Amino acid sequence: MLTKLNQRRNILALSFLVPVLIMECYFAIRGMAPFGKSSILTVDLGQQYVDFYAYLRSSILHHPASLLYSFSKGLGGEMWGTNAYYLMSPLNLLLLFFPGASLSSGILFLLLIKYGLAGLSMAYLLDRTNLQSGCRLLMFSTPYALMGWMIANQLNMIWLDVLWLLPLVIVGLIQLLDDGRPWFYLSWLTITMFVNYYMAWMVCVFTILFTWWHLSLSRHPWKQKIRRFLRYVIYSCWSGLLSAVILLPTIYALTQSKGTYNNTDYTWKLEYNPLKLLGKLVPGSFNFSQMPSGQANIYVGMLMMTGFLLYFFNRRDRKWSRIIAALISIFLVASFVVQPLDLFWHLGQFPVWYPSRFSFLFSFWVIWLAARTLTPDFQLKWPQLLFILAISSLITVVLLTKVNSILSYINTTQIWIGYSFELLALIALSIRRHDYFYHGFLILLACVDVSVSAILSLNQISYVSQSDYGNYTTQLQQSIKKIKQADQSFYRIAKSFSRTKDDPFQAGFYSGDHFGSTLEPSVSKFMTLIGQPAGDDVISYANGTKITDSLLGFKYNLSTSATNDSALGVNTIRPDWTGKTIAKNGKITIKQNSTALPIAFGASQKILNLKSSSTDPTQYQSMIYQALAGKSTNQSLFKVQNFSNVTYTNTNETTQITGAMIVKNDPLLVGKVELTFTPQTNDPYYLTLGESAVANATIEVNGRPVTNVSSFRNTIIMNVANHQKGQSIKISFTLKKASLWLQNVSLYQLNQTGFQSDYQKLSQSPFKIIKSGSNYLTGTIKLARNQKVMMTTIPAAQGWHAIVDGHPAKLTKVINTFWALKLSPGRTHRVTLFFIPPFLFTGLVMTIISLTGAIIMTKRKA
Repeated sequence: MLTKLNQRRNILALSFLVPVLIMECYFAIRGMAPFGKSSILTVDLGQQYVDFYAYLRSSILHHPASLLYSFSKGLGGEMWGTNAYYLMSPLNLLLLFFPGASLSSGILFLLLIKYGLAGLSMAYLLDRTNLQSGCRLLMFSTPYALMGWMIANQLNMIWLDVLWLLPLVIVGLIQLLDDGRPWFYLSWLTITMFVNYYMAWMVCVFTILFTWWHLSLSRHPWKQKIRRFLRYVIYSCWSGLLSAVILLPTIYALTQSKGTYNNTDYTWKLEYNPLKLLGKLVPGSFNFSQMPSGQANIYVGMLMMTGFLLYFFNRRDRKWSRIIAALISIFLVASFVVQPLDLFWHLGQFPVWYPSRFSFLFSFWVIWLAARTLTPDFQLKWPQLLFILAISSLITVVLLTKVNSILSYINTTQIWIGYSFELLALIALSIRRHDYFYHGFLILLACVDVSVSAILSLNQISYVSQSDYGNYTTQLQQSIKKIKQADQSFYRIAKSFSRTKDDPFQAGFYSGDHFGSTLEPSVSKFMTLIGQPAGDDVISYANGTKITDSLLGFKYNLSTSATNDSALGVNTIRPDWTGKTIAKNGKITIKQNSTALPIAFGASQKILNLKSSSTDPTQYQSMIYQALAGKSTNQSLFKVQNFSNVTYTNTNETTQITGAMIVKNDPLLVGKVELTFTPQTNDPYYLTLGESAVANATIEVNGRPVTNVSSFRNTIIMNVANHQKGQSIKISFTLKKASLWLQNVSLYQLNQTGFQSDYQKLSQSPFKIIKSGSNYLTGTIKLARNQKVMMTTIPAAQGWHAIVDGHPAKLTKVINTFWALKLSPGRTHRVTLFFIPPFLFTGLVMTIISLTGAIIMTKRKA
């Protein structure tokens, strides 16, 4: 008995180690840190998740309250719901041991652990259900761990936990349905909901299908099956109640952010030609072009797919069960291509990149049915052999004829490799011997198949070098550290360079950048209106002005002289950053902004009634600042300026610049428009640019390229001159196409004197912070006689509360973006602002009650 137990443990250990060693060898050969000069970072993993992991480390080790709210998320945003999507995996705790630039190595280690756990979990399921045993477990666990979905989504680390959680949920579900034992199912489904509610939704839907199929296996009376199904429903709902502390605040947060973009068009139509799915039956059928709009990644190896098809001839299961299995399979495949079904799996939203995110369920289903079929005593019959051979040959012919037309991500070599694996699988299954060598060959075939597929797929993906990531991260963190050592007050920091939009998470500072699925729409809209690049899930404070720097409290700014191809590439130019240089760190210069306002300050009550539909960012900025200062909003701080000279090269000439349509005379030659002006004052000058002007031209200011200016969907504003009275400024637009629309291209001068006057009024009543944390601020403020409002630049999200002089006070939303407080002038008020995620306490109470009930029931049954 002890020997068998040890053998079982050894096999389970191998099921963990085999996928780990396969992928570790690959990563080492590719030279990924810590094995070489490359890194595992690419696409969202390098542009988003690595920064979230840095934030998580900082939160756990230094600022636990930032798990609720963080001012590093754009201008500030809730984090409980954000963390529920990105960071709730307990495995992330491993990253605590990888600080700074070594974080990329920690991510690689974490990824390998997830590969291993997926294999271990699948082997455990098959062993517990007695479908497979011994070394044959590796024949199914390794293809599961290295399935096409896992390879394609290894850069989406936040989803990968579902692969090791799903088999454990199924183990519990089978125990619940067969033996009435609920606790394993209840525990692991709850953990799945805690780890990632998005993947948990897909798992929950799949458990309905699996329960339907599993109940059909037995010949029990219908009443007994209904009782078992109701038991499943009850404990599934109970799991939801146990997860309420996560689910309730998250659902609310989604209704305020991502959920506002839900699709309402459920037209029954195909998203693409279903024949394209055949390409995913080929090893290595994934590349970069498949990320934004490809097909479902379902490759699990030819042996597994063969076993799946043979299941429908397997008379060990009832005919009715096989029919239900076929219906489930058809439904899953249809969900890949039928729009309403696809939306259903994705919670009513079209995936932004990475389509068919639920395809891991189909891969699990294929391997599960294959495991039920390819038992040690399985015998392949001639009719089955000929049927599978005919199907695979037909698919191969179709792929060979379509590979160059609609299947650009695979080639003929890959098709023949896949067909060869299929032939080897059929030959192996036709052999009548069943000794160790036979089983060993099947295991080797299954492992080599998915390993080859993984290598072919990953070889087509490029990665960030470790030096680019490490050098940038180190310099940025050192610069932020210098600022914090000198100034421990509350402020935001702007940069003229960036690696990602989540740099504030990486280095732990407050700013105006963020890239994440739970970005609040009101913040995105505000950034759009003030002329910053913004989208549904991304904002960037890349093109500020003196006014926005002041209003939003950007007390410090970081600039660099690095070239565009260096790790510190410039993405904006700010001649108006003329503040005092307080420090330098390598190529980074740190300056202080003397006109930055605090996070809260005294303002005129005019701001309470300010409404504007202006799409001109200069006008909108001026109206806000003037209203806060109690001045007329009709008199703009920005004045339109004319260009003194326009030079056209190989284009038509126009009588005006703004809104002009520029067309090349000769489409084959370079077309260029050069706009020249000479500042008559030392005031800052700004250029507005519409989306079309940015997207379809290469822009230079005095020969200096304006790089990485992405407007997304709105007019942006760009500083082109400051303290350059009498100096010629030349702005050139080189056409990228045959024509160019100079959309919203206008030049403005900021009235520096008027701006300074407004600032003096707004700075006379600052909010003096006594104590602060990630989700609260306590301080005092004394408003001047002409001020009745404490204005804040805290985004107006539900969950913020105010206490004034010991009493609760009502917060008022202004300009549809920020919170403000009505206060009486002339005396000092003590104000506390704090944030608690809505429904967090309600969810916590529900979780505690549900957990208490589970404990009581367990003790009673014991």
